[in-house]
Amino acid sequence: MIDYDISKSEFLKNINYPNDLKKLNLMDLRTLADEVREYLIDTISKIGGHLGASLGVCELTLALHYVFNTPDDKIVWDVGHQAYIHKILTGRKEALKSIRQKDGISGFLKRDESEYDVFGAGHATTSISAALGIATARDFLNKKNKVVAVIGDGSMTGGMAYEAMNNIGLLKKDIIVVLNDNKMSIAPNVWSLQNYFNELMTNDTYNRLRSKVWDMTGALDKKMSNRLRKAAAKIEGGLKGVITPGMLFEALGFRYFGPINGHNVVNLVKIMEEIYKMSGPILLHIITEKGKGPSYATDHPQKIHALNPFDKTTGIEYKKSPVTAYTKVFGTALVELAKRDEKIVAVNAAMPDGTGLNYIQKEIPERYFDVGIAEQHAVTFCAGLAAEGFTPVAAIYSTFLQRAFDQIIHDVAIQKLPVVFVLDRGGLVGADGPTHHGAFDLSYLRLIPNMVIMSPKDENELRNMLYTATLYKRGPIAMRYPRGNALGVQTGQFQKMEIGKGETVKEGKDIAIVAIGNMVKHSLDAAELLKDKNIDAEIINARFVKPLDIELLTDVFGRFKKIITVEDNTIAGGFGSAVAEFAVQNNFKNDILIHGIPDRFIEHGKPEELHADLKIDATGIAGVAEEFFNKQKIYV
Repeated sequence: MIDYDISKSEFLKNINYPNDLKKLNLMDLRTLADEVREYLIDTISKIGGHLGASLGVCELTLALHYVFNTPDDKIVWDVGHQAYIHKILTGRKEALKSIRQKDGISGFLKRDESEYDVFGAGHATTSISAALGIATARDFLNKKNKVVAVIGDGSMTGGMAYEAMNNIGLLKKDIIVVLNDNKMSIAPNVWSLQNYFNELMTNDTYNRLRSKVWDMTGALDKKMSNRLRKAAAKIEGGLKGVITPGMLFEALGFRYFGPINGHNVVNLVKIMEEIYKMSGPILLHIITEKGKGPSYATDHPQKIHALNPFDKTTGIEYKKSPVTAYTKVFGTALVELAKRDEKIVAVNAAMPDGTGLNYIQKEIPERYFDVGIAEQHAVTFCAGLAAEGFTPVAAIYSTFLQRAFDQIIHDVAIQKLPVVFVLDRGGLVGADGPTHHGAFDLSYLRLIPNMVIMSPKDENELRNMLYTATLYKRGPIAMRYPRGNALGVQTGQFQKMEIGKGETVKEGKDIAIVAIGNMVKHSLDAAELLKDKNIDAEIINARFVKPLDIELLTDVFGRFKKIITVEDNTIAGGFGSAVAEFAVQNNFKNDILIHGIPDRFIEHGKPEELHADLKIDATGIAGVAEEFFNKQKIYV
């Protein structure tokens, strides 16, 4: 397999910034699109990354930077999976080889990485709201630059997008929204018709005529003028309504153009050049193929959303671990339980494979619901199911559940509804960085009354916690687990666990380490390292963050002078804080060290690299424990 040699490219070798792009002839963009795709595939095949979305917006990205005067004109991308080519064109062509790697460039937009990254975002549906804020600031400053929001059809399932569009329509701000739609299928004859129609609607002559008709009718008798203007509006609106799906956007106050072929870069440029001359809210609807290019990408657009390093000829990922991933353990366990209990219903927010719900989607599709990128709706939808006696399992990434914080409190917890929250990607997730780390769930869930929170140390415990959660009917219950492979332990029959009960997994006499979730294994390994330092550590698997095992902790605090808590969560308000609160409330004077993720945002890198940096791997925990054990407490 031959590496792509950029030095032999016709155009890409000379493209470093958008100004270089503007030196090309319009027809040259077609060749450049092919070169950019090949470079992107070659690069990501070696290091992994989000390939499909960026392949789909290749021509769109070229057209935007060709027509608009970035960075003076502002392009606001939704999420960042689709912005790899944007990075290539804005001074980061070579840096792409480090994307999502420790100390490399981010897989998302990042304001302190480039002036072309106007707004950073890792969660979806934010671009239009941010664009409105940027456009409003522009108007305050009396500037004339353009503001463009690029949003995918998946992100348009989130209500925030429509809230923003409604606001833009009311304010009549000069904003262009580009809807990148990679789900629709339109026949070739419709493509031709739409392209012709949009060329007409953006044509200078048409728009001058439209304005003159409007002005002429306004000069007539007021009653006659209103009637003629209404008639003219109906004719134009009727024409658009017949051959475009844009009536909703028109109702929100946008002038709608589309849908057009998002892979015809020449036509895209021509349409954008005409739109550039207009003002007011405009929506350009383009149709693209996610993964446009190699057959393995277009045939499996969801699979190639994010890839580990892969063979760029076949699309097959290299080296698969023989150990089952936690996500699969959860997904298959849920199917087992759902086959036993017909009241179990699964809900997710546009991530069936990522959450493991693809298994129940396949086996019991009538009890599987994908609500789109709409976490707030997902939670309240589950609340309604629970109110009628069902057992909804909301499987949502830890970082994405943050978006539904209000609904968890108001719609679920206050009403003590038995919704099961399953939080995949708890803790540090790796290459996606601070927007995707599940670093706050133990904290933001712990403060909610009526909430039970648990985290398994291995796959067998995960299965038993899920089983326990589906039986719990006194209120909401949450289980969080990390991204990646489980430990490979033997799983057995489901066993109900006692709520709020931990366990001692290794006895010791010198120091106690109380750990939660995947930190239990690291702590056990740390205990082995501490033996070489003549320190005998007792290891506690807390299992539950809320409620704590009061009986177990009372025993631990009664036997050990020094206690360390370890968690893969921020130390602010997390598991360690809960243990410290217990100590204060029960008048214990022990020395306590809360060890976990510090009170700052953590950048991207492999989980094992980040664990080592933060000293929450085995070596780090052992080092921290040794220092803490040997340090004498000084009272001032």
